[in-house]
Amino acid sequence: MDYETLRLEITGGIATITLDREDSPANALNARMAEELFDIGVRCGAPDVRAVIVTSNGKMFCGGGDLAEMDAAPDKHAHLTRMATVLHAGLIRLARIDAPVIMAVNGTAGGGGFSLVLSGDYVIASERAKFVSAYTSSGLTPDGSSTYYLAKHVGLLRAKELMLTNRVLTADEAQAWGLVNKVVPTETVMDEARAMAQCIASGPTKAFGGVKRLLDTAFSDGLETQLDRETRSIADMMRTADGPAGIAAFLAKETPRFEGK
Repeated sequence: MDYETLRLEITGGIATITLDREDSPANALNARMAEELFDIGVRCGAPDVRAVIVTSNGKMFCGGGDLAEMDAAPDKHAHLTRMATVLHAGLIRLARIDAPVIMAVNGTAGGGGFSLVLSGDYVIASERAKFVSAYTSSGLTPDGSSTYYLAKHVGLLRAKELMLTNRVLTADEAQAWGLVNKVVPTETVMDEARAMAQCIASGPTKAFGGVKRLLDTAFSDGLETQLDRETRSIADMMRTADGPAGIAAFLAKETPRFEGK
């Protein structure tokens, strides 16, 4: 697929996705971007991708959905149904890949951009970044997975506060609330993201994927079910190259060299 709303670069096992809509200073999420995110989600599931960075070009990370496009659609209900369905399919793909997804938030993340950030596995934010749900200010309910992740990150009452009042959080507030892992100067956001991605890309990718899937059900399954998942997951690591190699390296008091297989 030829990308119009974003860019994809894969180097050294790291896939960098850059939201880049020249016609939208806010990098607004439109139907085309949803389609491209789905395509990239499939691409990032390939074995050569061991870490993913999501960032943007411009002063804003993503200001949310393209409301002008929504308003212009002849059948608004059908348009939003198609767009959200494709977007969600892409987010599911990114959530299910083994490679951890790092969000490098260089500016405001609102609405769909806010939801996109929440779906990440690790979040690095510029000190100038701001975070706002924003959906209800336009008479909409959230999409993009934010109702799945937000309460897990901040608790139910705070999630309701953010979604009902559209309170804007600064980067420091977002970190204090549990939405952001690290706040850094604006000019170092990508340096920090690349350093983290390089560290992750040299790790046991299959084990990282197992961790993602196990934590994904931490709030929904009972103890017995979760422990059964843990049993099957840790046993499955013995069918990878990195599991036995990691054990052997530990016993030999050597630094393991993981292949991501």
